[in-house]
Amino acid sequence: MRGLNVSYFAASVDTADTNRRFAESLGLVYPILSDPTKEVARAYGVLSASGYASRWTFYIGADGRILDIDTKVSAASHGRDIVAKLTQLTS
Repeated sequence: MRGLNVSYFAASVDTADTNRRFAESLGLVYPILSDPTKEVARAYGVLSASGYASRWTFYIGADGRILDIDTKVSAASHGRDIVAKLTQLTS
C-alpha cells in the first residue's frame, strides 16, 4: 500500500494504550486509533450489540466521501483485498 499514495489506519474501541501494545506486538507500521467512547463506531454503523466494532474497511476519498465499504473482511486475504480495491478506485 505504500506505493499507492494513500493513508491508512485501523480503529478500535479499545483504549489507546491497549491499541499501542497490540500494534507493537505485531510490529504494525500503521496506527490503531482509539474510540473508547464508541462514538465513532456508532456514527459509522459498525458497533455491534455486544459492544464491539465489526471489522469493516472504509475507503474514503481525499474529499472525505466514502467511496466503498467492505463489510466482509477476511483476515486471510484482507491485505490483498485492500490493494485490489485501492488499485480499482485509483485507476
